[in-house]
Amino acid sequence: MRVWRLIAEDGVSAAEGLAADEALMLHHARAAQEPCEASMRLYTYAPHSALVGRYQSLEAEVDLAACRRLGVQVGRRPTGGGAIIMGPGQLGVAIATRAPAGLSPRDLLRRFAGGIITGLAGLGIEATFAGKNDLQVAGRKIAGLGLYLDDAGALLFHASVLADLDVELMLSVLRIPGAKLADKGAARVHERITTVSRLLGRRIAGAQLREAIAAGFESLLDVRLARSALDAQERARARELAACRYGSPAWLAERSPAADHNGTALLKAPGGLLRVYAGVQGGALSSVMISGDFSQMPAQLLALESSLRWCCAERERIAQVVGQVSGDGLLGVSSEQLAEAIWTAAERALARAAGAQPVRSEGSCYFPERESEDAKQSAEQQEVSV
Repeated sequence: MRVWRLIAEDGVSAAEGLAADEALMLHHARAAQEPCEASMRLYTYAPHSALVGRYQSLEAEVDLAACRRLGVQVGRRPTGGGAIIMGPGQLGVAIATRAPAGLSPRDLLRRFAGGIITGLAGLGIEATFAGKNDLQVAGRKIAGLGLYLDDAGALLFHASVLADLDVELMLSVLRIPGAKLADKGAARVHERITTVSRLLGRRIAGAQLREAIAAGFESLLDVRLARSALDAQERARARELAACRYGSPAWLAERSPAADHNGTALLKAPGGLLRVYAGVQGGALSSVMISGDFSQMPAQLLALESSLRWCCAERERIAQVVGQVSGDGLLGVSSEQLAEAIWTAAERALARAAGAQPVRSEGSCYFPERESEDAKQSAEQQEVSV
């Protein structure tokens, strides 16, 4: 029987928790002399941390002023996906291993999600893999998933399993305008997500799920989990990553709009909301950034952002560049729809540069497929739809 390492921790900080996960990848690179089968970490965060996905804009997803006021830490994961709240009520799952050949990111997500599904089944909860990167119970989200593949051939799988959730805190620090504007935020959240506590009818902490989730992986993947801890090399690497990467303002600010006159627009894609940011200077696009809860950043999207930089901020020119780079489209939307969203953001940036106040556009991490009707009617929710 294959043996995996099992590392259990509770009360970690945002930077230290994320750094330890990446440090586990150290022994799974192609160059590792004696790679172990896999390393699993089942842990909880100190109250509380707001974590955004690798390809999201921190400012768009998190109310930083509210976080400072409430003492909530912020962090950016190395894995994709959407913004989440982590604390004692959520169990973090991290698996580091050698990236197998021939499996797509979605196949890998399904493979490791199976361990969580089996673990929840042991509690009488029937969860299924759904959407882009979620586990659901009767159509409600109970866990979010993410994946990171590094250049050395190592893989990191992330999951956040909702044992419980402080909805009021979540609505205070994560930007979910659809829920807030409808003045029924908590009710709308409960329509979209569920928790182990809710399903079992009693309060369950994240740490209390550790045994069930561990058993699920052992059963499904025919492995034995052996209690372990970070070794000296991993601890040193984790300290370095916490100081130089996950605790760094530069890391937190990645995928943030440039500090010039900028405008935003939302684009509804099949996989969820895309946020389009456009900055202008002197009638040209000084920057274009497209963010979302991607599992991996599409290379073609980066090429498009680069190609649009310093092109004329005109609808026809933007459409021309987008058509040349994206061809038939990207992320399930046509080049015409993508160009129109970029032009909408650019037009708002031009209005700001001219002294007007552009419409502010925000999306929703817990409501990625739809916004409330009240929010749609609000000026804050003007968007381009597909």
